[in-house]
Amino acid sequence: MHDLIDIERLSNPEIENIIQSAKKFANGDIDSSVRGKTACLMFFENSTRTRCSFEIAAKKLGMNVLNFDIGSSSFSKGESVKDTFENLHFIGADVFVVRHSEEQIIDKIKNQLAFDLKFINAGDGKNSHPTQALLDFYTMREKLGDVCGKKIVIVGDVAHSRVAKSNLALLNKFGAKVHFCAPSYFMPQNTSAFDVVWHSDLKEAIVDADVVMLLRVQNERLDAETIKSAGSYSDLYKLDSATLKKYAPNAILMHPGPVNREVEITSELLDSKVGRTVLEQARNGVYVRMAILNELGGGCV
Repeated sequence: MHDLIDIERLSNPEIENIIQSAKKFANGDIDSSVRGKTACLMFFENSTRTRCSFEIAAKKLGMNVLNFDIGSSSFSKGESVKDTFENLHFIGADVFVVRHSEEQIIDKIKNQLAFDLKFINAGDGKNSHPTQALLDFYTMREKLGDVCGKKIVIVGDVAHSRVAKSNLALLNKFGAKVHFCAPSYFMPQNTSAFDVVWHSDLKEAIVDADVVMLLRVQNERLDAETIKSAGSYSDLYKLDSATLKKYAPNAILMHPGPVNREVEITSELLDSKVGRTVLEQARNGVYVRMAILNELGGGCV
């Protein structure tokens, strides 16, 4: 695996390799093959979990971490993307972790470069978030053992969610039964293009679910009309303990974060024992990103 750009380009054996390596890192049973190498974190969008997770993962592996400051960089002086990345590569960056608002940005960057740099996609617009999908998959496997045949329900702002798209791509590779639940204003226009069961009613959607994953309402990506429509979102789609217990009593509750309390989920549910899985997702993200950095930087042991 040279880059991690999206889930679609990963084979099932490559995904299994990442998951198994992450388990070994979690258990302390694998050594770093990237000690002394440098990870360059280039976040053009705000981030807490993903950025901090990558930084901790890299440091646990013994890597140097270069936090690229967009605001004080030479981009403000007119330096091109090509020159920025190539100079950082020659300075010593071995792998680039990039988050950006533009979709398919890494492919566009790679097409400009004269050198074969290594990239990890940390989220590109509404398109893809492969490391989130991988850590979600790791968490589901940890809880369920296997996702094949399991009902996975993803609820919320599907149209603007790179997490939903990447999870769908990964879960379909492993035989899960994926359902999306969203109001009409959060459904993409081309719903038929998604290999998924669609619902508009929350209670109907989560009946007997094995996993219920909630999504954040992404106000920063919405137009004025959608923001107006979304004003009533919580009235119909906010999940609480009573609803989850009644319709999906055995479900694992997940959320990629950041969470908007009392919008997509009540505080009492999030802070309950069931809600602890959301924190476990964040923890598992470190192990999964360790496995990815180790694979790209030097190969798993």
